[in-house]
Amino acid sequence: MKKAYWRQHYQMYLLLVPGLIFLAVFKFTPLLGLTIAFKDYNILAGENILDSIIKSPWVGLDNFRRVLLSKSFSEVLGNSLIISTQKLLFLFPLPIVFAILLNEVRKKSIQKTIQTLVYLPHFLSWVIVFGLAYAMLGSEGMLNSFLVSLGMPQIRFFTDKALFRPLLIFSEGWKETGWSSIVYLSAITTINLELYEAAMVDGANKWRQIFHITLPGITPIVLMMLILRVGSILQAGFEQILVMYNPSVYKVADIIDTYVYRMGLGKLDFSLGTTMGLFNSVISFVLILSANKLSRKVTGRGLW
Repeated sequence: MKKAYWRQHYQMYLLLVPGLIFLAVFKFTPLLGLTIAFKDYNILAGENILDSIIKSPWVGLDNFRRVLLSKSFSEVLGNSLIISTQKLLFLFPLPIVFAILLNEVRKKSIQKTIQTLVYLPHFLSWVIVFGLAYAMLGSEGMLNSFLVSLGMPQIRFFTDKALFRPLLIFSEGWKETGWSSIVYLSAITTINLELYEAAMVDGANKWRQIFHITLPGITPIVLMMLILRVGSILQAGFEQILVMYNPSVYKVADIIDTYVYRMGLGKLDFSLGTTMGLFNSVISFVLILSANKLSRKVTGRGLW
């Protein structure tokens, strides 16, 4: 029966081949590089990268001990958790609120205009966003120039440790809120319109319709996005922070990803960088499993 089914639908199986090749070459083969975390890797030990990995001496868990006992590790881990948690608390609800409010705009031309304006920042690179932010908030930016003209002191957004994290949250919110709302807008469109009509007949105003129909209707999508976000809580925004931070705010802004970049590529300590990256991946895997299990226990819903 199985052979007959395969012969009948073999074209569909052939369509899997390019995807399987892609996974093998770009996803599974690079996993061999994880062994660098257990070696004293020397890029010059062999004639090529694979040969260098093989010939580098095995050190077992020494790299993990070096990471866990270092002062820098506790600092970057703390920064990663704090920044990512703050982004989760302040930014995760914004796309939901925006999607609900935008859905209530009945004039399509106004709705499309708002969508375009709010989605646009997503397509800007972090380099451009940093340039815009620096032009507005930098030491010679528009805001500080205005404050100086009034005889007031400058506000050092990019070098003040107390202000840099709020700057990260604000800039990411401005850039990604509109784009992140797409999935929630799509979920709202799947809600049966007859529910709203019945609610209107019963005298429910817009707020009651939102709280009793819209929010329950998009709850599965909200839970899915929340689980995925919790699973990546140690990824606090590598590109954003790499572009925007500087040595004066390393103490509050250096996260695991930027530390791996500076150590792995900047100082050519590939073993330390791989160890930190592997630690990050394992913790993220555990978190996403835990978040999914907790969601299923509390709400009866999860990703799997």
